[in-house]
Amino acid sequence: MTSGLWELVLEGIWVTVQLLFFSALLAGAMSFLAGIARTSRRWVVRFLAGFYTEVFRGTSALIMIFWVYFVLPLAFGWQLVPLWAGTLALGLTYGAYGSEIVRGALNAVDPAQREGGIALSFTPWQRMRLILLPQAVPEMIPSFCNLLIELLKGTALVSVMGMGDLTFSANLVRLALQQSAEVYTYVLLIYFVIAFLLTRLMRGLEKRLKAGIGKEPRSDAVARAQKRALTTGVGAGAAAGGGDA
Repeated sequence: MTSGLWELVLEGIWVTVQLLFFSALLAGAMSFLAGIARTSRRWVVRFLAGFYTEVFRGTSALIMIFWVYFVLPLAFGWQLVPLWAGTLALGLTYGAYGSEIVRGALNAVDPAQREGGIALSFTPWQRMRLILLPQAVPEMIPSFCNLLIELLKGTALVSVMGMGDLTFSANLVRLALQQSAEVYTYVLLIYFVIAFLLTRLMRGLEKRLKAGIGKEPRSDAVARAQKRALTTGVGAGAAAGGGDA
């Protein structure tokens, strides 16, 4: 592959990273906004958040990209550049999935924690900010990591708009070289490397957040040993020692 073609691929990687970053920011914001709203005691707020979640979770991300890029200008006269059209479509779509992660994590917090906040005369926002979110967010990280990887793979859909992302650039290189196997193998490896880096980053964030609330992540072996000790009573001392390590 010539240097000019490699430059085209590198430009595609940069566009993909930009799209991933901006759409992840939007998806994260919508996840927390809609997820928290779905736990509200006001039915109107729950209805609006649920409506958003069901609409964007139940429609195709590809069709949503088409709609934002091609239909929105005709309907409202707003022509978005491909980067922002892709950001809007992907961010809203994956934010709908993320809202269920937030809602589930908040509902999984021990009800006694909520009752304690009420007993201390905390406002709903204070309970959310000081009690619920600090405990729920670390539990969201593994699911958000999976969602982020799915979002990375979903960025390939913007190539249908002619946006010069990694997939679009790779297709141009394939047409120039007529070497489908080699080019797409490189693309697979590039997506894998990006996904691997994101996974390591999210795992580091999870450890930091759990350490901040006194819940240092345990190894799978220690977790299995403690579970076996609780159910059978065998090796209880060893399991307890492993958990303290």
